[in-house]
Amino acid sequence: MPLNWKSVYPAENPEFSFSSRRSVVHSTRGMIACTQPLAARCGLRILDSGGNAADAAVAVAAALNVTEPASTGIGGDMFCLFYNAKTKKIEAMNGSGRASAKSSLEAVRKDLGLKDGEARQMPMKSIHAVTVPGAAAGWVDTVERFGSGKLSLAQILAPAIELAEQGFPVSEISSYLWRSFEQDLIDASPNYEELLKKEPEGFRGPNPGELFQNKPLAATFRTLAEEGKKGFYTGRIAEEIIRVTKQQGGFLELEDLQNHLEKGSEPVEPISYVFKGQGYVKTHGAFVDGSSGQGTNEDNHGIEIWEHPPNGQGIVALMALGIFEILEETGKIPQFKPSDHNSTQYLHAVIECLRIAFADASWWIADPSHSKVPSTTLISKPYLAERAKLFDPLKASSKIYDKGSPAHTHSDTVYFAVTDKEGNGISFINSIFDSFGSGIIPKGTGFVLQNRGASFQLSEGHPNAIGPGKRPYHTIIPAMVTNVHDGSLHSVYGVMGGFMQPQGHVQVLLNTIAFKHNPQAALDAPRFCIGAEGIPGDPYERSVFLEEGISESVCQELRDMGHDAKIVKGYTRRVFGRGQLIRAHVEDGVMVFSAGSDPRGDGAAFPG
Repeated sequence: MPLNWKSVYPAENPEFSFSSRRSVVHSTRGMIACTQPLAARCGLRILDSGGNAADAAVAVAAALNVTEPASTGIGGDMFCLFYNAKTKKIEAMNGSGRASAKSSLEAVRKDLGLKDGEARQMPMKSIHAVTVPGAAAGWVDTVERFGSGKLSLAQILAPAIELAEQGFPVSEISSYLWRSFEQDLIDASPNYEELLKKEPEGFRGPNPGELFQNKPLAATFRTLAEEGKKGFYTGRIAEEIIRVTKQQGGFLELEDLQNHLEKGSEPVEPISYVFKGQGYVKTHGAFVDGSSGQGTNEDNHGIEIWEHPPNGQGIVALMALGIFEILEETGKIPQFKPSDHNSTQYLHAVIECLRIAFADASWWIADPSHSKVPSTTLISKPYLAERAKLFDPLKASSKIYDKGSPAHTHSDTVYFAVTDKEGNGISFINSIFDSFGSGIIPKGTGFVLQNRGASFQLSEGHPNAIGPGKRPYHTIIPAMVTNVHDGSLHSVYGVMGGFMQPQGHVQVLLNTIAFKHNPQAALDAPRFCIGAEGIPGDPYERSVFLEEGISESVCQELRDMGHDAKIVKGYTRRVFGRGQLIRAHVEDGVMVFSAGSDPRGDGAAFPG
């Protein structure tokens, strides 16, 4: 039996120490939570036309490419988790692209002028950071594998095509990103005018409320709609991708795109961790409808958190939650009360759990088809118990390990969650990595190519070292939660933002479990971000950004414990990511969806 309404509002008359300015949105006919209202509208049109959550997700992904091109697009990669309401199974799909078959470590190091023995990461704006775009195939494969079968790809992409052709008013944060990185587009691509507004004195990004048209992107979408994946990975679009990258010394060839066309997106097994900490076993039992006769056996209760396996970093969230649970079991941390939210003791515990998890991830997360990734071991109780011994409740760890980290801290991404009236759900994330990715625009296409290859290492012997046909470490991760007692859907959620993503997954989930926040409050609550001035996997990196709303006294107490803590305000708060959360419960036999959307973005939750 699924959970009841009390699981969505676990605290009566809650008193939050922060401003939670929006109410939870409810619906019985599905839900879309994303960063752009116009993109949500495109998805709702698909739901209203008989499409399911997967169909609507692709419509939203395409529309986000139109409305928020600094963060996402068809020139990037995607991952998704799909919950099938009939089977109660979660399926995962890896829609990430690979390095060129000519991208050997030796060739790239030589081209970058690296000396023997010189260790370095891939430069963010290097042409060798451009990998094959996986999103186009991912969108098509999402519809084919998980879609309703009632709508064609052309019907699903039609709302986004209309938006791009007719133009749309640009939202505030999208405009901020556009204007902030307009010069990067001009510097990176000979075709920059396709994504900028023309002025007498030059080109610029659009201001908030200004209309912007992207007819080249509409043409790209129309080609994909009419010809499928073949229309993107062969023909005019493919030739323009290769032409513009070769002009800048890249190794990509038409054969690399053809290879991705043939392989398509990869179905993979999701990874999961069962969490029963913070007293949730007992409260979870109370949330189950009493008529089911359940709620007495604690073994039946708890939640199972699902993440995408490597080459994504979702395993970081599972490891951190596992270590956190073990610290509670061994008495190192208490069962926190709602009043302990964002207290020094709580923040120190979660920060240290994440540091330990990132330390392992920075070495192990790589393309599993090229390097063995021991995912099962990394999230096993015995291993996590051993790693939990590194935790000191009184001070920040001085050093955790001495391996190199695989990725930069920058990332611009879109995450969104969709459910439908049948109870299906999809957790979907799409990214071009850095703001406007590589900045390189293939002529006449209206999109930028990603720079995801900047996550590769350039050191011999590292599991994540660049290599022919290899996928890099990926920061983008979708998440889902199911109920242990019956496998029913609990949550579809995620938080975009580079290394913030697993940190956001942990914090938002604990907000709902330990601190009894409703879906909107869980996203409104102030967050922290470790590694904000470095890399979380760096053994000596101790920076902790605390969002305004966390007290100065807590900030000082964390400094006293050895954390390099500082309060962050204004637009710099984008480091804390932007999340979406849809909860599911049943009332009188009817599935009800309850959603929140991050106030740090331009979007909201929209009922179907």
